[in-house]
Amino acid sequence: MVIYLAHYFTNENDLKSEIRTIKYSNGDFSFVFNSDNGVFSKDHLDYGSKLLIETIINNNIRNKKMLDVGSGYGFIGITLSKILNNDVDMIDINKRAIHLCQMNIKENNVKAKAFESNIYENVKEKYDVIVTNPPIRAGKKIVLEILLKAKEFLNIDGELWFVIRKDQGAKSIAKELENTYNLDILEKSKGFYIFRAKMY
Repeated sequence: MVIYLAHYFTNENDLKSEIRTIKYSNGDFSFVFNSDNGVFSKDHLDYGSKLLIETIINNNIRNKKMLDVGSGYGFIGITLSKILNNDVDMIDINKRAIHLCQMNIKENNVKAKAFESNIYENVKEKYDVIVTNPPIRAGKKIVLEILLKAKEFLNIDGELWFVIRKDQGAKSIAKELENTYNLDILEKSKGFYIFRAKMY
């Protein structure tokens, strides 16, 4: 089972495509997302991702230039673009995820971009906000690289928002970030922690 899950943060070119759709509503906004084999949370919306976007919406983080790291099929970035009028770029190492992102940008009529990038390798700009539901199963080293390197791509007063489950090392990862960021836990639910990180 773990081997199969590894597909979502790598490229598994031989994996059969089986497109399916997932719906999401928030207030007056409705979304349809195309999903497929080989991407994270392919059959349903991940609870941590939903909690992350709903916390950002509740904090009214709008009209920002935003980067969604490890975007999968685009649920976080597309939702935050449409509801909060954010200018969103989405990146993922998984080619299939980026293809789905591009489909879902059109499907949901949002102004956003999606492009392939191994962490920040192909990122050339700086952002007001970076959001991520990091790929915990890729290992702590990669998760920390995503979170710590974010500071190089944030504007002055920029913010990093991320979600991690308590039982997947939320507290130990937070401890690793303490010397780089001022961290706040803005929401806790069902074992998921929503963090906001600001540079000192």
